[in-house]
Amino acid sequence: MKHIVIIGNGIAGVSAARHIRKLSDNKITIISAETDHFFSRTALMYIYMGHMKYEHTKPYEDYFWEKNRIDLKRAFIKQVITTDKVLITGEGEKISYDSLILATGSKPNKFGWPGQDLKGVQGLYSKQDLDKLEENAPNNEVCNRAVIVGGGLIGIEMAEMLRVRNIPVTFLVRENSFWNGVLPAGESAMINDHIRDHHIDLRLGTNLKEIISDENGRAKAVVIAETGEELPCNVVGLTAGVAPNIAFLKDSGIELGRGIKVNRFLETNVKDVYAIGDCAEQHKPIGMRRPIEAVWYTGRMMGETLAQTICGNRIEYKPGHWFNSAKFLDIEYQTYGWVFGKQQEYEQQFHWKHTDNTKCITVSTHKETGKFLGINTFGIRMRHKVFDNWLTEERTTDYVIKHLPEANFDPEFYKQFENQIITAYSKQVQTA
Repeated sequence: MKHIVIIGNGIAGVSAARHIRKLSDNKITIISAETDHFFSRTALMYIYMGHMKYEHTKPYEDYFWEKNRIDLKRAFIKQVITTDKVLITGEGEKISYDSLILATGSKPNKFGWPGQDLKGVQGLYSKQDLDKLEENAPNNEVCNRAVIVGGGLIGIEMAEMLRVRNIPVTFLVRENSFWNGVLPAGESAMINDHIRDHHIDLRLGTNLKEIISDENGRAKAVVIAETGEELPCNVVGLTAGVAPNIAFLKDSGIELGRGIKVNRFLETNVKDVYAIGDCAEQHKPIGMRRPIEAVWYTGRMMGETLAQTICGNRIEYKPGHWFNSAKFLDIEYQTYGWVFGKQQEYEQQFHWKHTDNTKCITVSTHKETGKFLGINTFGIRMRHKVFDNWLTEERTTDYVIKHLPEANFDPEFYKQFENQIITAYSKQVQTA
């Protein structure tokens, strides 16, 4: 019986543990310094907003782990000695392993801003970050203004959280339009308007210069790089993306890039050491995907795939068609296939937006073949399975638009917009 040790109790590590247990009687230990039990990281914001309690974010009851013979250990691993197959904890304890799975996730980016380590300055990734935010911004009396730096998904989540408690928010986004490296111009502009409609002070094309301290070592203001303007605030949220959490592996002999380098089987250069989830970096990207994907469902898929390999059925990680979902305040977002922020030479984009400026879609088509390449939807729920099948079957965009009602997943009695979309698409085709 092998001892399989997993560092990290997020979705990747826990998926690996669950599926290894289904397939074998190996001894399994999950080590985490963050929490005692696995929780849904994407639900963190709802705890602060009062919609859920922490215990509601745990997919499994606490007795699940003992019942399934998965040992949980709360510890910080400071060193991995691969030559001896030993882990060293922060307290100096030694833990041996036969196989090691690194599922250490991400940490918020910091870019050397003066004052970035002051009290009141934080990211929003871990349970500890949530606890800090509760302490730093319990209400609008303790925190009379927050400044958020970085225009990604975590930034807009943090802005929504703070606004729920009526805390004024200034949102610094270095790009000229929100998330325009990912979203086409029409979609990005719509989200700009939506952010402002929620009384968030959105500053586009704006960079942080420094964070100023008060006499107690706590943030009291930020300075804007472009203008030198000083903005008073009590909390600064650093949400300019995340990076793999791999610093403790520097002298381990495991090959590192931005993340932990792995092959298609999620194996590192060291025998019996694997990496999955946010911290894993493919040597060569899979199709058009990025080498590192900090996405919930890919972590789950990696864990399930690696369990097969660990248990003797060595198979490649194949994530399939790209998809993702998110929420921009009141607007739900889904994407299937590939729709780029900057239109590629080979593609043509069809964009439809409702007059209420809260619903739109963008469809990407190969100009020469008419093949459907991808779709972004805002404010209209679509079925993943339907689009996954259409992408596999290499349907044309004409076919997809004609059959779009089949993909709609909005609740009963919701107003449908497919007829408007089909009419707008037909007009564009006739014009072309």
